[in-house]
Amino acid sequence: MACRLCPHHCKLDEAEIGFCRARINRSDVIEDLNYGVVTAIALDPIEKKPLRHFYPGSRILSVGSFGCNLRCSFCQNYEISMAGREEAHGRRLTPQSLVANALRLVGEGNIGLAYTYNEPLVGFEFVRDCAQEARKNGLKNVLVTNGCFCEEPLREILPNIDALNIDLKAFNEKFYHKISGDLETVKQSIKIASETCHVEVTTLIVPGENDSEAEIRSLSQWLGSVGRTIPLHLSRFFPRYEMLDRDATDVAQVYHLADIARESLDFVYAGNC
Repeated sequence: MACRLCPHHCKLDEAEIGFCRARINRSDVIEDLNYGVVTAIALDPIEKKPLRHFYPGSRILSVGSFGCNLRCSFCQNYEISMAGREEAHGRRLTPQSLVANALRLVGEGNIGLAYTYNEPLVGFEFVRDCAQEARKNGLKNVLVTNGCFCEEPLREILPNIDALNIDLKAFNEKFYHKISGDLETVKQSIKIASETCHVEVTTLIVPGENDSEAEIRSLSQWLGSVGRTIPLHLSRFFPRYEMLDRDATDVAQVYHLADIARESLDFVYAGNC
């Protein structure tokens, strides 16, 4: 049985778990193994997602589970994104109980739910159900994703999503091959999402990997062709997980690359500097 959620198209035998560690074949139905498992939950400023042009100054209840369909050696949340059900520790919440928690925080500035921390879409069914429940209760839905997912499931979930931050991790296929992803799929996701939702894009600047002027110029030119007003966040790399062999990104370099991106985009932010 093949999983059709992302470009890996894992072929799973009965009870076999996919590459993302979060999807399983149960009687020839692919399900999210992490349904309702919440490993991280916090009321965050919306700017932390990061979203700068979507209800600025507000807060949002951010939730994560476990699993990811990429393998970034510099992952900031590897404890949950690289975990399976045996390693992940969390509590179980129904969509209704999660939305009830979000509603209780409206008085503290909460506008809804953000699906984040690990890769939320490997738990597609839970995100879908929560987003529907949140929408019924007048809450906003924010998706923070790597964007490496197939068109059909993405189009299915987008009607209940209000805003996305999509990681465009680099603008070269070699980099995406290293992390088991696909650049063209991510580009397609950005195009599709921007048709109906508010979209902002984040690129983590990793020294020696995706930090050349030429690459950032190509990336921003392409993003500008989708929409010149799409905000781009250029973030600073810090040694983490398996990538401890290089220094943090030079602050001046991030600002310089931001200036290059502004040739093609109206809103470019240099973050974590």
